[in-house]
Amino acid sequence: MQFGVFSVSDITTDPTSGRTPSEAERIKAVVAIATKAEEVGLDVFALGEHHNPPFVSSSPATTLGYIAARTERLILSTATTLITTNDPVRIAEDFATLQHLANGRVDLMLGRGNTAPVYPWFGQDIRNGIRLAIENYALLRRLWDEDVVDWKGRFRTPLQSFTLTPRPLDGVPPFVWHGSIRSPEIAEQAASYGDGFFHNHIFWPKEHTRRMVRLYRERFAHYGHGTPEQAVVGLGGQVFMRRNSQEAVREFRPYFDNAPVYGHGPSLEEFTRETPLTVGSPQQVIDRTLGFREYIGDYQRQLFLIDHAGLPLKTVLEQLDLLGEEVVPVLRKEFAALRPADVPEAPTHAGRVADRDGARHATVHASGDDVTGQARQEEAR
Repeated sequence: MQFGVFSVSDITTDPTSGRTPSEAERIKAVVAIATKAEEVGLDVFALGEHHNPPFVSSSPATTLGYIAARTERLILSTATTLITTNDPVRIAEDFATLQHLANGRVDLMLGRGNTAPVYPWFGQDIRNGIRLAIENYALLRRLWDEDVVDWKGRFRTPLQSFTLTPRPLDGVPPFVWHGSIRSPEIAEQAASYGDGFFHNHIFWPKEHTRRMVRLYRERFAHYGHGTPEQAVVGLGGQVFMRRNSQEAVREFRPYFDNAPVYGHGPSLEEFTRETPLTVGSPQQVIDRTLGFREYIGDYQRQLFLIDHAGLPLKTVLEQLDLLGEEVVPVLRKEFAALRPADVPEAPTHAGRVADRDGARHATVHASGDDVTGQARQEEAR
């Protein structure tokens, strides 16, 4: 199982000091958080895409490329790539290039975004959001999978005898997660391709998360990619930790109360009770996170949001120390002990290349085909 952190790159005034970081400071802080994540032993760093204040990450591929040069092991992902307003050709080129630079340590999380004005900024209509997501991703897949593409759709100019450069590293494109909070059509899309499904898991109660993940798992099996339990699932989460819960609540409360997203709404106590937000000791984070498995089953990736709402960089780096030293080692051990043998590990580039090469030399898929689950489907026939 993979563990990591994701950033939405908000620039928010620290309510305890009144200080607002500059854009340059916030961008450099994102890089510092990513490199620290590798240092403490985490697996993944993911960065969102936004094109409006108070967010600063309008070009995740650029930032991730910079981080790639400063890391060796960390998987670099987007926390959202806007499949609706980005041109699929540009996405395919950017992330194939990043694959080569990072030696395969790249995957991609697609989403529609949560800011309505972004659509007209890029010449699109929000009323076409779902149709854009479906059509653009169909083209993206073809660009990565086919050497020469002839294509005609509704939302962009046609392509004639087009060849993407560079081609995906080792002929295997980045693994794709489809991120969605509330759209069943996106869960359906992820399932139909046999891709991963990532649920943000921050603002909604567990009943909603359970329904969305269950739908994806059922449709994953429907499309013949494996059993529901073999579907590839990722979850978000939100934590703030100190050595004891009282200290954590006392320190985090002003940030929660003034946060642009949920400030001046439900109380901190209400929010922690009704959503996966965990504010407390490392042991409380461990217990709460292990509980996610009870309502969504075994899953492959857990990402935490820790750098928002004006929290200073020093505090965020302290959170990473706690994750790396006290939380993630326990979670790795516990989740591994609970995971059945037929549930796939999290996908990596090396594993997917091996699965592809193994399939070429077998009349049925090898038993190690943990990405698609097709091996077990063949063996069961």
